[in-house]
Amino acid sequence: MPEAPEIHLASLYVNKMCEGLVFTGPVRKSDVSKSPNVPFTCEAYRITATSRGKEVKLTLTPMKSYDPKQTFESGHADQPMDIVFRFGMSGYFRLTTEDELPKHAHLRFYSKEKPCRVLSYVDARRFGSWQPNGTWQPDRGPCIMFEYKSFRENVLSHLTDRAFDRPICEVLLNQKYFNGIGNYLRAEILFRLNIPPFVSARATMEGLKSEDLCENETTDTETKKNRVKGETADLLRMCHSVPLEVVNLGGKGYDPEKADYSDFEAWLQCYYVDGMTSMRDHNGRTMWFKGDPGPMVPKDSKSPKTKRAKKDDHDYTHKKREAGTKTPKKEKYPCSKEAGCKGRQTEKSWQDVPGNTPQYKHRSTAQKRKSSTTELSAGAGSRRSRRVTRQNSK
Repeated sequence: MPEAPEIHLASLYVNKMCEGLVFTGPVRKSDVSKSPNVPFTCEAYRITATSRGKEVKLTLTPMKSYDPKQTFESGHADQPMDIVFRFGMSGYFRLTTEDELPKHAHLRFYSKEKPCRVLSYVDARRFGSWQPNGTWQPDRGPCIMFEYKSFRENVLSHLTDRAFDRPICEVLLNQKYFNGIGNYLRAEILFRLNIPPFVSARATMEGLKSEDLCENETTDTETKKNRVKGETADLLRMCHSVPLEVVNLGGKGYDPEKADYSDFEAWLQCYYVDGMTSMRDHNGRTMWFKGDPGPMVPKDSKSPKTKRAKKDDHDYTHKKREAGTKTPKKEKYPCSKEAGCKGRQTEKSWQDVPGNTPQYKHRSTAQKRKSSTTELSAGAGSRRSRRVTRQNSK
Protein backbone atom coordinates (compact mmCIF):
# COMPACT_ATOMS: atom_id res chain seq x y z
CA MET A 1 0.00 0.00 0.00
CA PRO A 2 1.42 3.43 -0.91
CA GLU A 3 2.46 5.40 2.19
CA ALA A 4 3.45 9.05 2.67
CA PRO A 5 6.75 8.83 0.71
CA GLU A 6 5.10 7.14 -2.29
CA ILE A 7 2.23 9.63 -2.27
CA HIS A 8 4.66 12.56 -2.24
CA LEU A 9 6.79 11.03 -4.99
CA ALA A 10 3.59 10.62 -7.03
CA SER A 11 2.93 14.35 -6.73
CA LEU A 12 6.51 15.10 -7.80
CA TYR A 13 6.04 12.79 -10.78
CA VAL A 14 2.90 14.64 -11.91
CA ASN A 15 4.56 18.06 -11.55
CA LYS A 16 7.61 16.93 -13.51
CA MET A 17 5.76 15.19 -16.34
CA CYS A 18 3.02 17.83 -16.70
CA GLU A 19 5.28 20.89 -16.59
CA GLY A 20 4.48 23.00 -19.64
CA LEU A 21 1.85 20.50 -20.81
CA VAL A 22 -1.60 21.81 -21.75
CA PHE A 23 -4.64 19.58 -21.32
CA THR A 24 -8.00 19.88 -23.01
CA GLY A 25 -11.54 18.50 -23.13
CA PRO A 26 -13.42 16.56 -20.46
CA VAL A 27 -11.91 14.37 -17.75
CA ARG A 28 -12.86 10.80 -18.63
CA LYS A 29 -13.67 8.00 -16.22
CA SER A 30 -13.60 4.26 -16.96
CA ASP A 31 -16.91 2.42 -17.12
CA VAL A 32 -15.97 -0.03 -14.35
CA SER A 33 -14.93 2.54 -11.73
CA LYS A 34 -17.42 3.27 -8.95
CA SER A 35 -15.82 6.60 -8.08
CA PRO A 36 -17.72 9.77 -9.09
CA ASN A 37 -17.53 11.47 -12.46
CA VAL A 38 -15.40 14.60 -12.63
CA PRO A 39 -17.58 17.45 -14.00
CA PHE A 40 -14.75 19.40 -15.59
CA THR A 41 -14.40 20.38 -19.23
CA CYS A 42 -12.07 23.06 -20.51
CA GLU A 43 -10.52 24.08 -23.79
CA ALA A 44 -7.09 24.50 -22.18
CA TYR A 45 -5.93 23.83 -18.62
CA ARG A 46 -2.88 22.80 -16.62
CA ILE A 47 -2.38 20.19 -13.89
CA THR A 48 -0.33 20.51 -10.69
CA ALA A 49 -0.14 18.21 -7.66
CA THR A 50 0.46 18.47 -3.90
CA SER A 51 0.51 15.79 -1.21
CA ARG A 52 -0.37 15.55 2.46
CA GLY A 53 0.12 12.30 4.35
CA LYS A 54 -1.70 9.57 2.45
CA GLU A 55 -3.60 11.94 0.16
CA VAL A 56 -2.62 13.69 -3.07
CA LYS A 57 -4.48 16.58 -4.70
CA LEU A 58 -4.52 17.43 -8.39
CA THR A 59 -5.44 21.02 -9.24
CA LEU A 60 -6.90 21.63 -12.70
CA THR A 61 -6.41 25.31 -13.60
CA PRO A 62 -8.06 26.80 -16.73
CA MET A 63 -5.70 28.89 -18.84
CA LYS A 64 -6.76 32.49 -19.38
CA SER A 65 -6.62 33.82 -22.91
CA TYR A 66 -4.58 36.89 -23.74
CA ASP A 67 -7.39 38.04 -26.02
CA PRO A 68 -9.76 40.15 -23.85
CA LYS A 69 -12.62 39.55 -26.30
CA GLN A 70 -12.38 35.76 -25.99
CA THR A 71 -14.62 34.21 -23.34
CA PHE A 72 -14.99 30.70 -21.97
CA GLU A 73 -17.33 28.47 -23.92
CA SER A 74 -20.68 27.54 -22.42
CA GLY A 75 -20.31 24.56 -20.08
CA HIS A 76 -16.53 24.94 -19.85
CA ALA A 77 -14.85 25.52 -16.51
CA ASP A 78 -13.53 28.99 -15.74
CA GLN A 79 -12.43 28.22 -12.16
CA PRO A 80 -9.81 25.76 -10.84
CA MET A 81 -10.94 22.38 -9.53
CA ASP A 82 -9.23 20.25 -6.88
CA ILE A 83 -9.46 16.45 -7.09
CA VAL A 84 -8.28 14.63 -3.96
CA PHE A 85 -7.00 11.07 -4.48
CA ARG A 86 -6.52 8.23 -2.01
CA PHE A 87 -4.45 5.49 -3.57
CA GLY A 88 -5.80 2.45 -1.72
CA MET A 89 -3.59 -0.61 -2.26
CA SER A 90 -2.19 -0.06 -5.74
CA GLY A 91 -2.90 3.42 -7.12
CA TYR A 92 -0.39 5.55 -9.05
CA PHE A 93 -0.16 8.11 -11.88
CA ARG A 94 1.33 7.50 -15.29
CA LEU A 95 1.77 9.64 -18.41
CA THR A 96 1.64 7.72 -21.71
CA THR A 97 0.60 8.10 -25.30
CA GLU A 98 -3.03 7.37 -26.10
CA ASP A 99 -2.03 4.10 -27.80
CA GLU A 100 -0.16 2.91 -24.67
CA LEU A 101 -2.99 3.56 -22.25
CA PRO A 102 -2.60 1.29 -19.17
CA LYS A 103 -5.17 -1.46 -18.73
CA HIS A 104 -6.48 -0.18 -15.38
CA ALA A 105 -6.53 3.57 -16.18
CA HIS A 106 -9.69 4.64 -14.34
CA LEU A 107 -9.39 8.45 -14.66
CA ARG A 108 -7.80 10.11 -17.67
CA PHE A 109 -6.67 13.63 -18.59
CA TYR A 110 -5.92 14.26 -22.30
CA SER A 111 -3.31 16.71 -23.53
CA LYS A 112 -3.92 19.20 -26.36
CA GLU A 113 -0.87 18.21 -28.39
CA LYS A 114 -0.85 15.96 -31.47
CA PRO A 115 -0.47 13.07 -30.99
CA CYS A 116 -2.01 13.56 -27.57
CA ARG A 117 -0.69 12.13 -24.34
CA VAL A 118 -2.76 10.95 -21.38
CA LEU A 119 -2.18 11.37 -17.65
CA SER A 120 -3.90 8.37 -16.06
CA TYR A 121 -4.77 7.39 -12.54
CA VAL A 122 -4.06 3.64 -12.59
CA ASP A 123 -5.45 1.29 -9.94
CA ALA A 124 -5.52 -2.44 -10.68
CA ARG A 125 -7.23 -3.45 -7.42
CA ARG A 126 -9.67 -0.50 -7.42
CA PHE A 127 -9.40 0.17 -3.66
CA GLY A 128 -8.44 3.77 -4.32
CA SER A 129 -10.81 6.70 -4.82
CA TRP A 130 -11.03 10.35 -5.83
CA GLN A 131 -13.26 13.25 -4.84
CA PRO A 132 -13.99 16.15 -7.24
CA ASN A 133 -13.98 19.56 -5.52
CA GLY A 134 -12.46 17.68 -2.61
CA THR A 135 -10.50 18.79 0.43
CA TRP A 136 -8.10 17.05 2.79
CA GLN A 137 -10.01 14.67 5.04
CA PRO A 138 -10.69 16.50 8.32
CA ASP A 139 -10.20 13.39 10.48
CA ARG A 140 -6.60 12.99 9.28
CA GLY A 141 -3.82 14.59 11.30
CA PRO A 142 -0.98 16.80 10.03
CA CYS A 143 1.48 15.29 7.56
CA ILE A 144 4.37 13.47 9.24
CA MET A 145 6.86 14.83 6.69
CA PHE A 146 5.88 18.40 5.80
CA GLU A 147 3.89 19.50 8.85
CA TYR A 148 6.27 18.15 11.45
CA LYS A 149 5.72 20.78 14.12
CA SER A 150 1.92 20.50 13.95
CA PHE A 151 2.18 16.70 13.79
CA ARG A 152 4.32 16.60 16.93
CA GLU A 153 2.04 18.94 18.87
CA ASN A 154 -1.07 17.03 17.79
CA VAL A 155 0.26 13.72 19.11
CA LEU A 156 1.67 14.96 22.41
CA SER A 157 -1.42 17.02 23.23
CA HIS A 158 -3.64 13.92 22.92
CA LEU A 159 -1.59 11.34 24.84
CA THR A 160 -4.40 11.01 27.39
CA ASP A 161 -6.79 9.76 24.70
CA ARG A 162 -7.87 6.14 24.87
CA ALA A 163 -6.30 5.52 21.46
CA PHE A 164 -2.86 5.55 23.11
CA ASP A 165 -3.83 2.67 25.42
CA ARG A 166 -3.22 0.34 22.50
CA PRO A 167 0.13 -1.16 21.39
CA ILE A 168 2.45 1.28 19.66
CA CYS A 169 2.49 -0.74 16.43
CA GLU A 170 -1.28 -0.30 16.09
CA VAL A 171 -1.35 3.38 17.09
CA LEU A 172 1.20 4.18 14.39
CA LEU A 173 -1.42 3.22 11.79
CA ASN A 174 -3.98 5.64 13.27
CA GLN A 175 -4.17 8.36 10.59
CA LYS A 176 -5.75 10.80 13.04
CA TYR A 177 -2.32 11.16 14.63
CA PHE A 178 0.18 9.56 12.22
CA ASN A 179 -1.04 10.66 8.80
CA GLY A 180 1.15 8.92 6.24
CA ILE A 181 2.54 5.96 8.19
CA GLY A 182 1.71 2.47 6.96
CA ASN A 183 2.86 -1.09 7.43
CA TYR A 184 6.45 -0.88 6.22
CA LEU A 185 7.19 2.49 7.87
CA ARG A 186 6.00 1.36 11.32
CA ALA A 187 8.22 -1.72 11.11
CA GLU A 188 11.29 0.29 10.08
CA ILE A 189 10.74 3.02 12.72
CA LEU A 190 10.27 0.66 15.66
CA PHE A 191 13.15 -1.56 14.54
CA ARG A 192 15.60 1.35 14.39
CA LEU A 193 14.53 2.51 17.84
CA ASN A 194 14.65 -1.03 19.24
CA ILE A 195 11.08 -0.62 20.58
CA PRO A 196 9.00 -3.82 20.91
CA PRO A 197 5.87 -3.50 18.78
CA PHE A 198 3.40 -4.63 21.46
CA VAL A 199 4.12 -2.15 24.26
CA SER A 200 1.89 0.73 25.35
CA ALA A 201 2.01 3.60 22.89
CA ARG A 202 1.68 6.16 25.68
CA ALA A 203 4.71 4.76 27.51
CA THR A 204 6.94 5.26 24.45
CA MET A 205 6.15 8.99 24.21
CA GLU A 206 5.41 10.25 27.73
CA GLY A 207 8.82 11.89 28.16
CA LEU A 208 8.86 13.74 24.83
CA LYS A 209 8.53 17.51 24.54
CA SER A 210 6.24 19.30 22.10
CA GLU A 211 9.17 21.21 20.63
CA ASP A 212 11.99 19.30 18.97
CA LEU A 213 15.19 21.22 19.79
CA CYS A 214 17.17 19.20 17.24
CA GLU A 215 14.82 19.97 14.35
CA ASN A 216 16.77 22.86 12.86
CA GLU A 217 20.26 21.91 14.03
CA THR A 218 23.03 21.63 11.44
CA THR A 219 25.83 19.44 12.73
CA ASP A 220 28.51 17.36 11.09
CA THR A 221 28.21 13.62 10.57
CA GLU A 222 30.53 12.70 13.48
CA THR A 223 28.51 14.76 15.96
CA LYS A 224 25.29 13.09 14.75
CA LYS A 225 26.81 9.64 15.26
CA ASN A 226 27.81 10.49 18.82
CA ARG A 227 24.30 11.75 19.53
CA VAL A 228 22.46 8.68 18.24
CA LYS A 229 21.92 7.09 21.66
CA GLY A 230 20.26 10.21 22.99
CA GLU A 231 17.96 10.44 19.98
CA THR A 232 16.71 6.89 19.98
CA ALA A 233 14.01 7.72 22.51
CA ASP A 234 12.38 10.30 20.22
CA LEU A 235 9.83 8.25 18.33
CA LEU A 236 8.14 11.26 16.75
CA ARG A 237 11.37 12.51 15.19
CA MET A 238 11.90 9.11 13.59
CA CYS A 239 8.33 9.19 12.24
CA HIS A 240 9.41 12.35 10.43
CA SER A 241 12.94 11.46 9.31
CA VAL A 242 12.53 7.83 8.16
CA PRO A 243 9.89 8.64 5.48
CA LEU A 244 12.13 11.43 4.18
CA GLU A 245 14.87 8.85 3.63
CA VAL A 246 12.57 7.07 1.17
CA VAL A 247 11.78 10.35 -0.58
CA ASN A 248 15.51 11.00 -0.96
CA LEU A 249 15.86 7.71 -2.83
CA GLY A 250 14.22 9.61 -5.69
CA GLY A 251 12.52 7.72 -8.50
CA LYS A 252 13.63 4.41 -7.03
CA GLY A 253 10.83 4.70 -4.51
CA TYR A 254 8.22 5.64 -7.14
CA ASP A 255 8.99 4.74 -10.70
CA PRO A 256 5.92 3.68 -12.71
CA GLU A 257 7.94 3.75 -15.93
CA LYS A 258 10.67 1.27 -14.96
CA ALA A 259 9.22 -0.32 -11.79
CA ASP A 260 12.75 -0.64 -10.41
CA TYR A 261 12.62 -0.90 -6.61
CA SER A 262 16.04 -2.44 -5.99
CA ASP A 263 17.30 0.62 -4.06
CA PHE A 264 14.19 0.65 -1.90
CA GLU A 265 14.52 -3.05 -1.12
CA ALA A 266 18.16 -2.51 -0.18
CA TRP A 267 17.10 0.35 2.12
CA LEU A 268 14.71 -1.85 4.13
CA GLN A 269 16.20 -3.16 7.37
CA CYS A 270 13.21 -4.97 8.91
CA TYR A 271 10.08 -5.13 6.76
CA TYR A 272 9.94 -8.54 5.07
CA VAL A 273 13.69 -8.97 5.57
CA ASP A 274 15.31 -12.37 6.12
CA GLY A 275 15.77 -13.17 9.81
CA MET A 276 12.93 -10.90 10.97
CA THR A 277 9.80 -12.14 12.72
CA SER A 278 6.20 -11.48 11.72
CA MET A 279 3.01 -11.55 13.78
CA ARG A 280 -0.59 -10.40 13.32
CA ASP A 281 -1.70 -7.45 15.43
CA HIS A 282 -5.19 -7.03 16.94
CA ASN A 283 -6.46 -5.68 13.61
CA GLY A 284 -5.10 -8.58 11.58
CA ARG A 285 -2.24 -6.56 10.03
CA THR A 286 1.16 -8.23 9.80
CA MET A 287 3.83 -6.65 12.00
CA TRP A 288 7.53 -7.25 11.29
CA PHE A 289 10.03 -7.00 14.15
CA LYS A 290 13.03 -8.58 15.84
CA GLY A 291 13.32 -9.91 19.38
CA ASP A 292 10.70 -9.70 22.12
CA PRO A 293 7.29 -8.58 20.79
CA GLY A 294 6.22 -7.05 24.12
CA PRO A 295 3.54 -7.77 26.75
CA MET A 296 0.50 -6.67 24.71
CA VAL A 297 0.63 -9.47 22.14
CA PRO A 298 -2.84 -10.56 20.95
CA LYS A 299 -4.02 -13.61 22.87
CA ASP A 300 -5.30 -15.43 19.81
CA SER A 301 -2.23 -14.66 17.70
CA LYS A 302 -0.27 -17.53 16.23
CA SER A 303 3.32 -18.13 17.24
CA PRO A 304 5.77 -15.72 15.58
CA LYS A 305 7.18 -16.79 12.24
CA THR A 306 10.73 -15.95 11.23
CA LYS A 307 11.46 -15.28 7.59
CA ARG A 308 14.27 -17.50 6.41
CA ALA A 309 16.44 -16.91 3.40
CA LYS A 310 15.65 -19.10 0.42
CA LYS A 311 18.55 -21.34 -0.55
CA ASP A 312 19.12 -21.83 -4.25
CA ASP A 313 18.99 -25.50 -5.15
CA HIS A 314 21.72 -26.16 -7.69
CA ASP A 315 21.85 -29.95 -7.21
CA TYR A 316 21.35 -31.43 -10.67
CA THR A 317 22.41 -35.00 -9.83
CA HIS A 318 20.57 -38.06 -11.11
CA LYS A 319 18.92 -38.51 -7.71
CA LYS A 320 17.46 -35.00 -7.87
CA ARG A 321 16.21 -35.52 -11.38
CA GLU A 322 14.72 -38.89 -10.50
CA ALA A 323 13.08 -37.48 -7.38
CA GLY A 324 11.65 -34.59 -9.30
CA THR A 325 10.39 -36.76 -12.17
CA LYS A 326 6.74 -37.68 -11.89
CA THR A 327 5.86 -41.34 -12.30
CA PRO A 328 3.56 -41.73 -15.29
CA LYS A 329 0.07 -42.87 -14.43
CA LYS A 330 -0.85 -46.39 -15.44
CA GLU A 331 -3.60 -46.69 -17.97
CA LYS A 332 -6.83 -47.94 -16.50
CA TYR A 333 -7.60 -50.04 -19.54
CA PRO A 334 -4.31 -50.90 -21.22
CA CYS A 335 -4.40 -52.17 -24.76
CA SER A 336 -2.13 -52.12 -27.77
CA LYS A 337 -2.75 -49.89 -30.75
CA GLU A 338 -2.27 -52.90 -33.06
CA ALA A 339 -5.20 -54.69 -31.41
CA GLY A 340 -7.44 -51.75 -32.21
CA CYS A 341 -9.40 -52.07 -28.97
CA LYS A 342 -10.87 -49.12 -27.06
CA GLY A 343 -9.61 -49.01 -23.49
CA ARG A 344 -12.76 -47.56 -21.98
CA GLN A 345 -14.98 -50.23 -23.55
CA THR A 346 -12.77 -53.12 -22.44
CA GLU A 347 -13.80 -54.62 -19.12
CA LYS A 348 -12.13 -57.13 -16.85
CA SER A 349 -12.78 -60.70 -17.74
CA TRP A 350 -15.49 -62.12 -15.53
CA GLN A 351 -13.26 -65.13 -14.79
CA ASP A 352 -10.68 -62.81 -13.23
CA VAL A 353 -13.09 -61.70 -10.48
CA PRO A 354 -12.55 -63.86 -7.34
CA GLY A 355 -15.52 -66.11 -6.50
CA ASN A 356 -16.97 -66.05 -10.01
CA THR A 357 -16.99 -68.84 -12.57
CA PRO A 358 -17.46 -68.79 -16.34
CA GLN A 359 -21.16 -69.72 -16.20
CA TYR A 360 -22.00 -66.50 -14.31
CA LYS A 361 -21.28 -64.01 -17.06
CA HIS A 362 -22.78 -60.54 -17.36
CA ARG A 363 -26.27 -60.42 -18.69
CA SER A 364 -26.99 -57.90 -21.40
CA THR A 365 -28.77 -54.66 -20.57
CA ALA A 366 -31.84 -55.73 -22.51
CA GLN A 367 -32.02 -59.01 -20.55
CA LYS A 368 -31.73 -57.13 -17.25
CA ARG A 369 -34.46 -54.67 -18.27
CA LYS A 370 -36.74 -57.52 -19.42
CA SER A 371 -36.27 -59.57 -16.26
CA SER A 372 -36.84 -56.59 -13.99
CA THR A 373 -40.08 -55.77 -15.88
CA THR A 374 -41.27 -59.35 -15.49
CA GLU A 375 -40.50 -59.30 -11.76
CA LEU A 376 -42.45 -56.07 -11.29
CA SER A 377 -45.46 -57.46 -13.18
CA ALA A 378 -45.39 -60.63 -11.15
CA GLY A 379 -45.17 -58.69 -7.92
CA ALA A 380 -48.10 -56.47 -8.87
CA GLY A 381 -50.24 -59.51 -9.81
CA SER A 382 -49.57 -61.26 -6.52
CA ARG A 383 -50.56 -58.13 -4.58
CA ARG A 384 -53.87 -57.88 -6.48
CA SER A 385 -54.67 -61.54 -5.82
CA ARG A 386 -54.01 -61.08 -2.07
CA ARG A 387 -56.42 -58.11 -1.96
CA VAL A 388 -59.19 -60.14 -3.71
CA THR A 389 -58.71 -63.01 -1.28
CA ARG A 390 -59.01 -60.74 1.76
CA GLN A 391 -62.22 -59.16 0.38
CA ASN A 392 -63.80 -62.59 -0.23
CA SER A 393 -62.90 -63.69 3.27
CA LYS A 394 -64.73 -60.67 4.67
